[in-house]
Amino acid sequence: MASAAWLKLGAREVLAALGKRPGLRGAQRVSALHINVAPVTQIATNSYIQGATAIPLLTKTVGQCLEETAHRFPDREALVFCRDGVRKTFAQFVQEVDQAAAGLLAIGLKKGDRLGMWGPNKYEWVLMQFATAQAGIILVSVNPAYQAQELEFVIKKVGCKALVFPTQFKSQRYYEILKQTCPELEKSSPGGIKSKRLPDLSVVITLDSKLPGAFQMSEVMQAGDSSHMKQLREVQQTLSCNEPINIQFTSGTTGSPKGATLSHRNIVNNANLIGLRLGIDQQESRTALPVPLYHCLGSVGGSMVMAVHGSPAIFSSLSFEGKAALEAVAQEKCSLLHGTPTMFIDMLSQPDFDSYDLSSLRGGVIAGSPVPPEIMKKIMTKMNMRDIVVAYGTTENSPVTFMGFPQDNISQRTETVGCIFPHTEAKIEDPETGEIAALNSPGELQIRGYCVMLGYWEDPARTNEVITDDRWYKTGDIAVLDKHGYCKIVGRCKDMIIRGGENIYPAELEQFLHTHPKIEEVQVIGVKDPRMGEEICACIRVKAGQECTAEEIKAFCKGKISHFKIPRYIVFMKKYPLTVSGKIQKYKLREQMEKQLLF
Repeated sequence: MASAAWLKLGAREVLAALGKRPGLRGAQRVSALHINVAPVTQIATNSYIQGATAIPLLTKTVGQCLEETAHRFPDREALVFCRDGVRKTFAQFVQEVDQAAAGLLAIGLKKGDRLGMWGPNKYEWVLMQFATAQAGIILVSVNPAYQAQELEFVIKKVGCKALVFPTQFKSQRYYEILKQTCPELEKSSPGGIKSKRLPDLSVVITLDSKLPGAFQMSEVMQAGDSSHMKQLREVQQTLSCNEPINIQFTSGTTGSPKGATLSHRNIVNNANLIGLRLGIDQQESRTALPVPLYHCLGSVGGSMVMAVHGSPAIFSSLSFEGKAALEAVAQEKCSLLHGTPTMFIDMLSQPDFDSYDLSSLRGGVIAGSPVPPEIMKKIMTKMNMRDIVVAYGTTENSPVTFMGFPQDNISQRTETVGCIFPHTEAKIEDPETGEIAALNSPGELQIRGYCVMLGYWEDPARTNEVITDDRWYKTGDIAVLDKHGYCKIVGRCKDMIIRGGENIYPAELEQFLHTHPKIEEVQVIGVKDPRMGEEICACIRVKAGQECTAEEIKAFCKGKISHFKIPRYIVFMKKYPLTVSGKIQKYKLREQMEKQLLF
């Protein structure tokens, strides 16, 4: 990956020393920072870092990116949906995107309207992602697992005018769920829904069956004529890269979902920088995507990177299946594979893992939650992903703000989330003084730059809780920064356990417990305790065929970690409560354990 061209690009983009920025108490000058080559000398003197700015930010809309890429690579595959047997070249895809966008205008949608996409990973999800962007309609990523009450909340929150979904997926009967909140649907004409509880909703589009009150996707594709195509071109002339284009509801690992509103500029630039950091611009890549499109890793790190860099996106299944992901890599000769730690653990533990040819893989992105070093090492060796990098970010930051380099050493790869992204500032604030923390000192990580969301949709109060007057976004994560500008996430501010006055970071304990030979996965949480305030509870999944006792775990800890860090409670579990995007919901796990342990 660190080819001559790669290094030459990095050398060309060396920045002059980064100067003091206004409004940064305690920030000092730091040395030059490359855009695509890992820093080897000290670049930070305290916990403030600014990414390279030599490569300019893009000012294109989502649609412009796709059109330019289709012009460059018309016959190259853009999308493969393995389960449905769908394959589209860039030329085919851009033509269908325009057809769908004209169809949306024909059925009465207009620039600024919100369209909810509610369902699993299907071709039409990506089609709607780009068709809405072409027409200036704001795509709302709706969690495919939502039930009636949750669906009602998001449709009302952002005022969805249209909702798109398949009739059914697994046990989710989407049409029936919508009817619970919108009983008027069955007796409505398509496009003419008038709902008491969902006053903004007038258009429902189903991907497959023809159902009462709904358009079928095939009808939408045929609805636009030459006048609507002309209208589409006129709309495109009015689009600005600073306008909102996507509302991503946060996964809800910390409670009720909030609608992070992202602009073209947010996601186009994040996708561009992800591709540059992975070296997609240097060599052809095919990316396997077992991650949900509903989540930023799928929609930005997957389909948006495809549109910006021309790298084919291979979607292995409708929702995550470890076996399907391995099959997709082997059959489609994928070079990159993205996923969450939970997904990689599942892939590695497939009984027939050794039968898959993964020789085409070279790397990918692992993101969504902290990665235990033992898991990272297995991915690099057993899955042939020698160039895998950790990415860190939040939905509110479009999403990636820190990412490793493919040439990082093993400790940087396994113990940090990499180095700051270009055009991004980060600081770690001492929680007691509000000053920028010293190097290697924990505090709350804050982010500023092009990537910060426009805000939470129509929720100024919650927006102001997380974005300061000078546009710093408070991540809620506790982190430390080293002298090379590499960041380590220590835990969530809310996850930190305070036991008898001692601060304990779950991520540190989880990494240690992962070195136990019988442990497959572990989550550490704090549970209430009348004497200590909180006690440590380790929720453990053991490897298949293994048996383990709490005494065994405690004996393993003794003498290796401080006595106050040894978990008081050890609970063996088969599975954890997860969000649809594969993140573990620690607040639900805590509730579960407090109930189980009779607090």
